[in-house]
Amino acid sequence: MQTQVEQTQAALQSIGLEVEPLRWWDDSQKGDLIHNFGVAPLEHIEMARAHKNVPVVMTNLFSATCNRTNFRLRVQGWIVRMILKLPFGEGIKRQLAWRSFNACAHNVVGLEAERRVLELVYAVPAEQISVVPLGLSEVFLKAQPGNRSGDYLVTVGTIREQKNCIPLAQLARRAQAPALFVGKPYSENDPYWSEFLKFVDGKWVRHQPHVADPVAMIALLQQARGAVVMSQYENWCLVAHEAAACGLPLLLPPLKWARERFGTQAHYFTGNLNRDAAVLREFYERCPSLPAPRIRLYSWTEVADRLKTVYERVLSTSR
Repeated sequence: MQTQVEQTQAALQSIGLEVEPLRWWDDSQKGDLIHNFGVAPLEHIEMARAHKNVPVVMTNLFSATCNRTNFRLRVQGWIVRMILKLPFGEGIKRQLAWRSFNACAHNVVGLEAERRVLELVYAVPAEQISVVPLGLSEVFLKAQPGNRSGDYLVTVGTIREQKNCIPLAQLARRAQAPALFVGKPYSENDPYWSEFLKFVDGKWVRHQPHVADPVAMIALLQQARGAVVMSQYENWCLVAHEAAACGLPLLLPPLKWARERFGTQAHYFTGNLNRDAAVLREFYERCPSLPAPRIRLYSWTEVADRLKTVYERVLSTSR
C-alpha cells in the first residue's frame, strides 16, 4: 500500500493535479475530494460530507478476502447484513466500518475479484465501484529480458508466514531446485525468521537481504532462471509483475488474483504440498524454454489518468 500511495500521488501530480496528504486537524486545508487508502471510519466520511461537502473516494486492499470462493463471500455477506440489522450494538457496528463502503462516494479497487468482494459482501452497487490497475515504475517498464544465466529461481518478499517462505524452502530442498529468497523479516527476533534460517544452506535455499534499489533488483531478476510466488494470499502482486517485465516465467499459487492477472500465461502450484515438489522441479527444469507472461503492464501515469476520470465523475455527481 505504501508503494501504491506514493506512486499514485507522484503520478497524479505529474499530470497536473494538486495533491497533498490529508491533515484532519487543519481547518484551512482545501480540496475537492479525499482519496482514502484503507477503510475510512464512517465518522470521517460523514464529517467530510456534512461539514465540508467533500466526497470521499476509498481504496482498500482485499488481499485475503478477494481470494475466497463466491460461495464463501455470499455467506460472509449474509453475516454482515444480519449483524448490521441487529437493533443493538450501534457503537460496535460503527467501529467495524462495514458501512463505509456504501457511505463513501466511490470505491476504487485493482481487481475484478476485489469488486466481487464489495458487491457480494458489502452490497455496494456496481456504479459505485471502479477497477483501476496498479502500475509499475518506468524503470521496470523499460527493462528488457536478461540472459537468465543464474541457476536459481527467485522469490521476493518479506520473510513471514503469509508468504509461505518455510514451505517453499522445504519444497526447494525436496525438489532440488535452488531458490533465492530476497527479503527481510519484520524483526530479527521474529521466531518465523529464526525457523526460516534453519533451511538456508546456500545450495537449495539461499537468502539475500532486501534490495531497495530498483536497478539492482532488475539486474537480479534478469539473471534468475524464473520467479516463484507462493503466498497464502495477495491482491495485486507487484513482484510478479516486475518479474514478468524482466522476462521471467512465473510459478504462482492457484488463487483468484493470479488467475485474473496472468491466466494461462503463468504456471501454478496445486496447493497440495505433497505434489508441489514435483511441480516446482518441473518448472525449474523447463524454465530455460518458458516465455514470460505477455500481459498488459500499466504505468503509474496511466493509473493517474484513470483515477482522474473517476474523480471527475464523482465530483460531477456530488455537486
